[in-house]
Amino acid sequence: MPRVCTVRDVDWGGKTALVRVDFNVPMEADGSIADDTRIRAVLPTLAYLRGQGAKVVLMSHFGRPRGGPEPKYSLAPVAERLSALLGDSVQFSAGESVGEAPERRVHLLEAGQVLLLENVRFHPEEETNDSTFAQKLAKLGDVFVNDAFGAAHRAHASTEGVAKYLPAVAGLLMEKELSALGTALNNPKRPFVAIVGGAKVSSKLAVLENLIGKADSLLIGGGMANTFLKAQGREVGKSLLEADLLETARGLLERARERGVRLLIPTDVVVTTSFDDASAPVRTTGVDAVRADELIMDIGPDSLQAYEAEIARAGTVLWNGPMGVFEKPAFAAGTLGVAHALAGSHAITVVGGGESVQAVEEAGVADRLTHVSTGGGASLEFIEGKTLPGVAALKADCA
Repeated sequence: MPRVCTVRDVDWGGKTALVRVDFNVPMEADGSIADDTRIRAVLPTLAYLRGQGAKVVLMSHFGRPRGGPEPKYSLAPVAERLSALLGDSVQFSAGESVGEAPERRVHLLEAGQVLLLENVRFHPEEETNDSTFAQKLAKLGDVFVNDAFGAAHRAHASTEGVAKYLPAVAGLLMEKELSALGTALNNPKRPFVAIVGGAKVSSKLAVLENLIGKADSLLIGGGMANTFLKAQGREVGKSLLEADLLETARGLLERARERGVRLLIPTDVVVTTSFDDASAPVRTTGVDAVRADELIMDIGPDSLQAYEAEIARAGTVLWNGPMGVFEKPAFAAGTLGVAHALAGSHAITVVGGGESVQAVEEAGVADRLTHVSTGGGASLEFIEGKTLPGVAALKADCA
């Protein structure tokens, strides 16, 4: 993992921790929280800081307000849920995240108390990484703690800008994310099996190129597999296809051969004639027998069996992206099968954010995996090999 200082490297006595968290949680239509996973993920950091006598000030974005305050994007429901999870009252800076009122609230905090600021995206300056806004945030703490891996790929005022004005360290969740993903990519227990799915090659091209230089086996699924199948001269019918990337796909296949990487693409698939019509016929077929009017919707059972065999012999497995249109039950077997294979594996298993997280939760196996990332876009960029601004801003010298 990148070398960064953490909350363990700070003497918190008498200090205020300004903690960037990712409380951008899904909500129900009635305004209640649908899934509090992201809130629960930062509890170890909060417990550590409070136990060390720090005052704790939390900041987060939530949704996409349009340039100003919008009641539906208030973090008030999150403050309530966090209070329940902590078993202690969490103060809330209603309507404001910077200025005199939050500064007064921070001044009145006692050691171990927690204050949640209002949604930082109520200020347009957050996303433009405005230095004046970052300085206003910095006035609310003594040390900046970034525990929002899910927002670490964004150079915003609360993720990167504030680190210019305060000592900046990683929270325990950020440390865990960087360690799990960094070890999987750069020091994996071998064989290292990478599973990449999703709709398009274009969205995962940098991921594939980086993994071909690191993995022992690369398993391809989802709509992106169609481009690889077509690149080999196979019929994919009406399936999603990126015709402009056929040559790129051939190049990736060749590079994998040259490097001795086992690159597996489906040998059988589940097809239908209509994406939206639930009554359309569904069948499983070999990849050489897809008809011109059919759509590939999932990997087939033979492909799943081959992928399960690779997972079974792995030392490390990294998974990013579904094997098919798993939100439709008829086409969920491939994705859920991979999830169960990871859960039954003896390997170090790391799920890199996004829809794969949804899949392991639906399969009920998230707690049987080594690490399930809280960051979709951030984990994707990390796997691509990019430097994340929110990580680059953290101290590396802990003296």
